Amino acid sequence: MEPQLSHQVTDSVATVVIRHPAKRNAMTTAMWRALPPLLDALARDGGVRALVLTGEGGTFCAGADISSLRGSPEEAPALAVAAEEALAAFPKPTLAAVRGHCVGGGAQLAAACDLRLAEEGALFGVTPAKLGVVYPASSTRRLVSLVGPATAKYLLFTGELIDAGRALRTGLVDEVLPEGELDKRIADLTRVLVSRSQLTQAAAKEFADGRTDRDAYWTAQARGSGDVAEGVAAFLERRRPRFTWSVSGSG
Repeated sequence: MEPQLSHQVTDSVATVVIRHPAKRNAMTTAMWRALPPLLDALARDGGVRALVLTGEGGTFCAGADISSLRGSPEEAPALAVAAEEALAAFPKPTLAAVRGHCVGGGAQLAAACDLRLAEEGALFGVTPAKLGVVYPASSTRRLVSLVGPATAKYLLFTGELIDAGRALRTGLVDEVLPEGELDKRIADLTRVLVSRSQLTQAAAKEFADGRTDRDAYWTAQARGSGDVAEGVAAFLERRRPRFTWSVSGSG
C-alpha cells in the first residue's frame, strides 16, 4: 500500500487515518503536505463536528519517514510544523486515538489535538536529539503547555520513550484505556462532543489557546446564534438541544 492519509465522515465525525504500515505509519513528505489542505476541507464541511486522528493498525505514527527526506532533510521541520499548526487551528474538537508508537512527528501531531486518548501499551517520545534536529519553538511551547517545562526538557533532552502511564501522569494524554476499549471510548466521547454547542466549543478552543482578543467577536456570535435560548429551552423541557450555530456557517 502506498503511504497516504485517508479519511471518512460518519455521524458528524471525521476520522483521518495515517497509513504507512511498512514503517509504523511514519509520515512521508507527501503526507505532511497533504494534511493541511485535507484539514481545511474538513473544517469547511458543515457535516463535520469533530475530528479523530489515528494510525492504521497497531501504531499511531513513528514520526517522519527519514528515507523520504533524502536530498532535502532541511524541509522536514517546516513541513511538520505546517501540518501541526493546521491541526491545532482546526476549529472543531480534535482527538488523537493512540495505539503503539507515538514518536517524533507523531507526537507533534498528537500534541496539536485538543484531546489525546491512548491504549495501554502506547509509547510516546520526542526524539529530535537523536537526529541533531532543533525542535521548533512553537512545538516546544505546545509541549511545555501540556506537560510542563521539566517533563518537556526530559523528553527533548533524552529522546527516550515513556509509557502510557507516565504520559497520563504528566498530562501528555487525557485517558488511558485497556486494550480493546479505545475505539468504543472514542465513539462514546465523540458522540457527546457532536451533541454539544459548537459555538461554545469554538470559543473555548480559542480562549484556551490564548486568543483572548476575540472576546467581543464571540460575545456577538452568542447574541445572534440562538444557541443559548435553545439550550435553556431544552433544559426546561427535558430534551436534547438542537444547536444550530456552526463554524462553517459563521462566516
